[in-house]
Amino acid sequence: MIIVTGATGALNGATVGHLLQRVPAQELAVVTRDVSKAERFAERGVEVRFGDYAAVDSLPAAFAGADQLLLVSSNDPAAEAVSLHRNAIEAAARAGVGRILYTSHQGAAPGSLFKPARDHYATEQILAASGLPWTSLRNGFYAHSLTWLAGPWKETGRITVPADGPVSWTAREDAAEAAAVILTSESAYDGPVTLTAGAAPTFAEVALIASEVAGRPITIEVLDPQQWVARQIASGQPEFVARFTLGMYQAAEQGFFAGTDPLLKSLLGREPRTVKDVL
Repeated sequence: MIIVTGATGALNGATVGHLLQRVPAQELAVVTRDVSKAERFAERGVEVRFGDYAAVDSLPAAFAGADQLLLVSSNDPAAEAVSLHRNAIEAAARAGVGRILYTSHQGAAPGSLFKPARDHYATEQILAASGLPWTSLRNGFYAHSLTWLAGPWKETGRITVPADGPVSWTAREDAAEAAAVILTSESAYDGPVTLTAGAAPTFAEVALIASEVAGRPITIEVLDPQQWVARQIASGQPEFVARFTLGMYQAAEQGFFAGTDPLLKSLLGREPRTVKDVL
């Protein structure tokens, strides 16, 4: 049986949709903190289970019988993500899960200025020490993030950032499909695997692509980081959110998201979506 956590979210929800095209619904189960949000899966014959990483007692039953467990990472910037992931991994070990597949990030590294990257790396260390077979799906930076990270460029004609660097912008839909392919593959994917689009443009290059899409010049403006943070706060964004986001730009500038890998294309059997497709 394949058990998927976080299936009411966009990423793993899309993966379940692809899994349903590949395996019978009776071979799937989804785990969610709110079972009422998973009715669409129940209607298709998928077993729906309650489970919450913060409620440790709920997890062994939620993970019972899993040959493979697709474990979504916490997306709450204020949460103690590593502790939550540890709860889930330890419960999976107690439940006798056959393999954990964890939704990680391409930039997972202990020295990254982007907090989720450090959390992903720490979680991978827990997986490595768990005694279970594991796969870390190091997805490229999700391309839909450009919606806010590039700012209101359609209105202003300008992309304003506090630092610039290459990012392998990867469509979340492609990452979701690839996860389904890996889950149903006869091949074992052990440890970290990198799933990215084929290019890693800088924000300056994104501005050129945006110019092509818009049919008019879109420029790039790189502000002093503290000036950028001040602008975000002035626009109503909480300071901790602004500084959290600043870490992403700075990690990009340091090259943490620069790499690309052909595996995603191979798994999909087609070219992954590009930044131009997204814009």
